[in-house]
Formats: sequence, structure tokens, C-alpha cells
Amino acid sequence: MIRVVLADDQGLVRSAFAMLVRSAPDMEVVGEAADGAEAVRLARSSQADVVVMDIRMPGVDGIAATATIAADEDLAGVRVLILTTFESDQNVVAALRAGASGFLVKDTKPANLLAAIRTVAGGEALLSPGATQALIERVLHQPDPAAPAPAGLTMLTDREREVLTLIGRGLNNGELAERLVISPLTAKTYVSRLLTKLAARDRAQLVIAAYESGLVRAANQ
Repeated sequence: MIRVVLADDQGLVRSAFAMLVRSAPDMEVVGEAADGAEAVRLARSSQADVVVMDIRMPGVDGIAATATIAADEDLAGVRVLILTTFESDQNVVAALRAGASGFLVKDTKPANLLAAIRTVAGGEALLSPGATQALIERVLHQPDPAAPAPAGLTMLTDREREVLTLIGRGLNNGELAERLVISPLTAKTYVSRLLTKLAARDRAQLVIAAYESGLVRAANQ
């Protein structure tokens, strides 16, 4: 059973999401939060698997709450799924940098939201279809000089850099295996090594690292 915390400052939105989650036989709502501080508290007390987090909330917002969860070793198994109104919201990038496992827009189809919760609960990253490129074009069009390069970047082999570049371009493990003419297991091993070397929580942070390091550039550059 996937244990879900819902964090949104709008009660009607939380109620709608709660009804949807409770309709899934493999999920249960273990807490509802109106702000980020409460979301963090509930993530701890309820032993949640996934926190569905709104970005804009009073007090502690979703980005700060995500960073707190990601930095807490006791919450290492908790995954954050960001919900936002706009796919091109640059705050989504900040949330991914902070440790979110992915994001969806709020008007996504109910079945897609449930599938997204299952995806991040299983340890995978989830980026809203079509939204990644929009974010790249608007926010990640060039490396941020204020953002330090990932600490482990210099430790990567040429092959690992190649894999990171392809991950940044959106390839999944099967596509990596096909492009590099390796087995799916080997592709998965490369991804695991990158997660370890770059101290990344999941694939979403690898995508961010690929762009911020300059290994991948937006299509218009």
C-alpha cells in the first residue's frame, strides 16, 4: 500500500485529490497539509511514501519543504511529487534541484496522477510530458553561473558523461541501451553509478545536472 500525504493550501483541491487517491486500491491518504511545514511533519509522523506537494503555499512553501525532506536522512524513502499550475513555472526547476522526484500540472487526468504517484513511489523520476523541454527553453537555456557544478562531475568517465548527456535529453533506460548498444541491465548500472557519484536522489536531478553542467544545451542554442 502506497502511503500518500497531500499538501495544498486550498481545501477543495486537497479534498478532490484525497477522493481520487482513496479510489485507488493500492493507495491510502495518511495526511493532508495546508502548508510546507505541516507536510514535512506529516511525512515524518505518517511514514509516507509519497508527498504530493503544491509549490505555492503560505509560510513554508513547497520548495523549502521539499528541500527539508530531501536533506533528512530519516526521510530518505519519501518521494515528493510536485503539482503546479503552469508547466513552464521556473519554480519547478527549483523544486527538482531541491530533491523532488518529478512534477505534473494540476489539470492532469486523474489516471495520470495515480500513475505518477506509483512511478515516484517505485523510485523512478516523473517529468510531465512535454514540460521538460518547456522548462529547458525558459529556465535552463544556459548553465547557471551561480550554481556550482555537481561535485562528482570530475569523477565521471567519458562513458558516464555520455550516459548523463543522453539522460538529460530524455532517454529512458531502454533507449539508452539501444543507443549505446548495451544491455538494459548495463544501462541501469550506469544510471545507478551516476546517482551515486553525483549524489542525486533520482533521475530528475540527473537531468538538471546534465543541463547545469553544460553537457546538454537547449535546442535553440
